[in-house]
Amino acid sequence: MSRVNLAIIGGGLVGASLALALQDTARQRGWRIALIEPFAPGSEYQPSYDARSTALSYGSRLIYERLGLWQCIAQRAEPIQQIHVSDRGRFGAARLQAIEEGVPALGYVVENAWIGHCLWQALDAEVIEWRCPAEVVGMQRVDDGYRLTLNDETCLDCDLAILADGGRSALREQLGIVVSSKPYGQSALIANVSPLEAHRGQAFERFTDDGPMAMLPLSDNRCALVWTRASADAERLLRVSEANFLAELQQAFGYRLGALRQVGARHLYPLSLVEAQEQVRAHLVVLGNAAHSLHPIAGQGYNLSLRDTLALAEVLIGSDAPLGDFTTLQRYQQRQQRDQNMTVGFSDQVTRLFSNAQPLLATGRNLGLLGLDLLPPAKRWFARQAMGMGTRSL
Repeated sequence: MSRVNLAIIGGGLVGASLALALQDTARQRGWRIALIEPFAPGSEYQPSYDARSTALSYGSRLIYERLGLWQCIAQRAEPIQQIHVSDRGRFGAARLQAIEEGVPALGYVVENAWIGHCLWQALDAEVIEWRCPAEVVGMQRVDDGYRLTLNDETCLDCDLAILADGGRSALREQLGIVVSSKPYGQSALIANVSPLEAHRGQAFERFTDDGPMAMLPLSDNRCALVWTRASADAERLLRVSEANFLAELQQAFGYRLGALRQVGARHLYPLSLVEAQEQVRAHLVVLGNAAHSLHPIAGQGYNLSLRDTLALAEVLIGSDAPLGDFTTLQRYQQRQQRDQNMTVGFSDQVTRLFSNAQPLLATGRNLGLLGLDLLPPAKRWFARQAMGMGTRSL
């Protein structure tokens, strides 16, 4: 029976970011950290037209700067210089610009594989023990922590278990952690698109009667598309020919980037707002999408998870109590409660407001967008939410 101080279940971007945030302290205090991940990360980054990407807020850049990782990430990070928010077929629009907010960029769009590559290269194998490929199939509470059963039938004991295995966590269900789920009745089509004209660092949030859509700037003049539709219609769009797909997308998005000339592989994700009703227990933390899964249109999900991750690391580093101490973990949850409530509420309300075709609501939100563009305090508040700075100062 082997034992570690801390076991991170899930070596994706959230789990690996937590390992990096704790790495120096683990080295100093002699903590043994295991990072358990079913899919082995590639040793070399392989660029791909179809690579999935994440919109990192400016606040997330500041976090990765603190962790010493931004210099690596920035090599393939496409800055968002302007966000154009509009309602299709109506007059309301708002424009957020980095120069007005006094920041080099409102955010950055980065391929997930590149963020992962930078993280995995930064982890010290003498401090962070990779269990990969490996999967935790069972968790049992013991007096001083948790006993993890792996798929090779070995067991691992830990003082503190971090559950970061994604939004469909089977372990969360096994532990009896209740989740609240609000289906949106929509699915998101995700794909990379190449426009004829240069995107010049512009991101577009466009709201239509059929659901919101986003076009985010990527490297090599690609754009990352998030197109939200009713689930049945999204299924149809997944199957149509590339030419028909581009024609429908062009009609919905318009010609702000000229003709759309190429689309890559399309992926479909049913959308719900999912929140775990417990994020901490003695010797246990639920983190990342296992704790909260948000609608992707506002680009808030990963950025919130990264702020949670940094807050957890800071609380653990600043505590003299043993790892897994319930009071310490409650302190982390209390610290992040306001940020989570604000971010989840902001994402959910924006999604619901701009997915409603009722004429009175449509008129109201257009006046709201127009007012947002004309009223500096409201615009500043909205920009800070978008930059992941809503609950902290620059």
